[in-house]
Amino acid sequence: MKAPKERILVVDDEPDIRDVLRLTLEAEGYEVHEAADGEEAVRQVKKVGPHLVLLDFKLPKMLGPQVCRTLKKDVLLQNLPVIMLTSKGESSDKVEGINAGADDYVTKPFDPPELLARVRMILRRTSRALDANPLTKLPGNVSILEEIQARLDSGKPEAICYIDLDNFKAFNDKYGFERGDEALKMTARILLIAMREVGTPVDFLGHIGGDDFVLITTPAVVEKLCQKIVTELSRTAASLYDEEDLRQGYILSKDRDGNPRQFPLLTISIGVVTNEQKPIKHVAEVAQLGAELKHWAKTHGGNRWVKDRRGD
Repeated sequence: MKAPKERILVVDDEPDIRDVLRLTLEAEGYEVHEAADGEEAVRQVKKVGPHLVLLDFKLPKMLGPQVCRTLKKDVLLQNLPVIMLTSKGESSDKVEGINAGADDYVTKPFDPPELLARVRMILRRTSRALDANPLTKLPGNVSILEEIQARLDSGKPEAICYIDLDNFKAFNDKYGFERGDEALKMTARILLIAMREVGTPVDFLGHIGGDDFVLITTPAVVEKLCQKIVTELSRTAASLYDEEDLRQGYILSKDRDGNPRQFPLLTISIGVVTNEQKPIKHVAEVAQLGAELKHWAKTHGGNRWVKDRRGD
C-alpha cells in the first residue's frame, strides 16, 4: 500500500500563480489544495488539514501575516508549517511574515527547484521534530515514550497523567467519525488551555491515538490541573450532542457485543502516576500504573481523576 500523499495548501489570489505552484508540486507527488483569499485559506486549513501552507503575503480579505497569526493562535495548528510568498526586494514583507510565525519565505518570481527544496526541507524538519497525531497535531507515541523516559532519567519529581474519554466509542458509533473527531479536538484544546492556565512552562502533552492522551506536569500542580480539565470537559461536552440526547441525558448505541443499550454522556478519566513515593525507572512501569489508575477512575463514574499515592 502506498503512503498517503502529503497535502499542501496554496494560497494566492492570482490564478496563474496557483496553476504554476499546483503543477510544480503535483509533479513531485504532493496533493495540492487551493485558496484565493485569506478567509478561504483559514477555512481550507481546518477542512483539508494540510501538512504545509504556501501563503502569499498580499491577499484579499486577510493579508498573509494575518492568516499566519490566526493559524498560530489555534493550539491545534500552531505547529503547521507556513512558507510565505513575498515580492522580490520587499524585505519588510519578509520580516513581517517571519514575525507573524512563518517558518520560511520564498520571493516571487520564484525558482521552482528552490521552492521544492524549501518545501522538502520544512516537511522533513517538521516530521522529525514532531511525529504528530494527524488529527490533533500533538506529539505521537514515539515522542511520548522518549519524553517520559527522559523525565524519569532526570530524577526530578514528575506527574504523568493518562487521560481518556469515557463512552467515546458509543458516541462515535452514534454520531459518526466527523463529530467524533470534533470531540477529540475539543478534548485536546481543553488539555492545552488547562496546561497554559494552571500548568508549568515545561509541561508536555501527547496524543497516543483515539481518545487516549498523556500529559506530563509536576506533582505540585497536577491536582489543580486535573480539576481544571474535569471542570472544563463537563462544561463543554454538552455542545457535542443533539438536543434530544442532551435532554434525556444519554444516547442509545450498541455495546461491544452488539447489544443495544443506553450510554451516559461523555466524561473524562485521568490516572496520575508520580515518582514522589517511589522511584520509577522505566516507561513500561509508568504505562502499567497509568492504565490501572485510569481504569479505577472509569469504574467510579468518570469525570474524575485518581493519583497513585502508594509507596514501595
